Amino acid sequence: MPKLTSASKKKVLIIDDEPGIRESLKLILGDIYNLILTDSGPQALECLANSKDIGLVLVDIKMPQVNGLDVLKAVKKDHPGVPVIVVTGYKSVETASEAAKLGADGYIPKPFKSEEILETVKRHFK
Repeated sequence: MPKLTSASKKKVLIIDDEPGIRESLKLILGDIYNLILTDSGPQALECLANSKDIGLVLVDIKMPQVNGLDVLKAVKKDHPGVPVIVVTGYKSVETASEAAKLGADGYIPKPFKSEEILETVKRHFK
């Protein structure tokens, strides 16, 4: 399979306040997708407003300032065609249910497996 050039790679926005998680996701997805890494909800919303070609969002729920559920709501309101996958260590039925009600396209609990991230992201890109 040919290696994709940066221009032809699909763009994924990753939002997590933990540097280790961002780095892990970068290692898992970086060879396949063009990544934008952010550490806060406000920064992510700014990226979404300024970049029209983001194809998928991976967001943590528990973050300072603007939490992931608020980011999810904003993405679904302003960019309804962009899939949002919640990746969180905050495991509860209530949280997963709330994310689903708000339109999350997937929910991956931390710690995650590389294959789980790859398969989920691949499945949500058209």
